[in-house]
Amino acid sequence: MTVRLGDIVLRNRLVTSSSLLGYGVSNSSLVPYGMSPISKFVPLERFGAVTARTVTVEPREGHFTTRDVWPVRELPGLLKRYGTVLRQTDTGWLNAFGWCNVGIDAYLRDYFPRTRGQRTIISLGGFSAEEFVTLVDKVNAAVPAGEIAAVELNVSCHNVNFDFNKIIGAVLAEAVPRSTHPVILKLSPDYDYLGHARLAAEHGVSGLTAINTVKGLRLDPRTGKPWLANRYGGVSGRAIKPIGLRVVSELREAGVTLPIIATGGIRTFDDCREYFWAGADAVSLGSASWFASYPGYALSPLHALRIRRLLTKIESYTPPPR
Repeated sequence: MTVRLGDIVLRNRLVTSSSLLGYGVSNSSLVPYGMSPISKFVPLERFGAVTARTVTVEPREGHFTTRDVWPVRELPGLLKRYGTVLRQTDTGWLNAFGWCNVGIDAYLRDYFPRTRGQRTIISLGGFSAEEFVTLVDKVNAAVPAGEIAAVELNVSCHNVNFDFNKIIGAVLAEAVPRSTHPVILKLSPDYDYLGHARLAAEHGVSGLTAINTVKGLRLDPRTGKPWLANRYGGVSGRAIKPIGLRVVSELREAGVTLPIIATGGIRTFDDCREYFWAGADAVSLGSASWFASYPGYALSPLHALRIRRLLTKIESYTPPPR
C-alpha cells in the first residue's frame, strides 16, 4: 500500500516527527532509536515514513551531544544531560536540543543505509541558503531519486537562537529547485506560516509540515532560573494540539492547497481524525506518543501496542473529502 500526496509517496498517512526517533536506527540498547525505548517494540517500516533528526552541514553538539552510544555505567550522566535540554511540562514537553547531530556526511554514510527498509524523510537544517543548497546536493548525490519520501527543510527551529525569517525566501528560491527529491517545508506557528506556505507553493515545494514546536519558557519558581540550559525551548505534546489544529485549519481557509503533514499532540486515532477534518493529508506522531516519564518507559511494550493499533487503523482509513 502507498499513499501519494502530490509528489510525496508514503506507505500510509501516519509518519513520525523529526528527532523523536533519532536517525531511525538504534546503536545502543540503553537508548534505542535515539530517545524513545517505545520504538523498540514498533516496526518502523510500517510507518508512512520516519522523519530523521535534523542534520546540518557540519556536526553540531548543540545544547546536548552528538553521542548515541551510552554504556550503562554512564546512565546517571546521561539523565543529567537530558535534564538540561528536555523537561516534562504542563501536558507536554519543553526541549532545546539545539540541532545536535552528527552532520550530513556521517548520517548518509553511517545511518541512512540501515534505514533502506523503511520510508524516510530526511530533515535538513542550516543558517543560510548556501548551507541548504549544500545539504540538498549531498542528499542528491547519495540517495537516488525515489528512494526516500522527501527532504524536509527545517527553517523554523527555536532551539538554535536564529531568525529564520531572514533566509527563508532565499532558501526556497535556491535549494528547492536543486532537489531531486520532493521537498517539505516545516512551518512554525510563531512565524508567518500563511506567508511562508504561499511562498513555498510559489517555489515548487511539494508539501508542508505543520507545526514545529511552539517557543516557550519555564522558570524555577524558587530561584527564577530557567529549566533549560538554552533558557527558551520548544513546547510539544498534548499542550499544543489546539494550536496545531488551528494552523492546519487556517492554512486551508487561506486557500493553501499543498499537502499538509500535521503534527502536534497526536496520540490517538481521534486526534488523527481531528487533524484530517481540519484539512491535513497525513499526520505525524511526536512527543505525545514517543516520550514518557522515565518510570513510564517501563510500560514501553504497552505504549507500543497502542501505536501499533493506531497504525492498523490508519492503514485502512480514508480521510474525509475536502
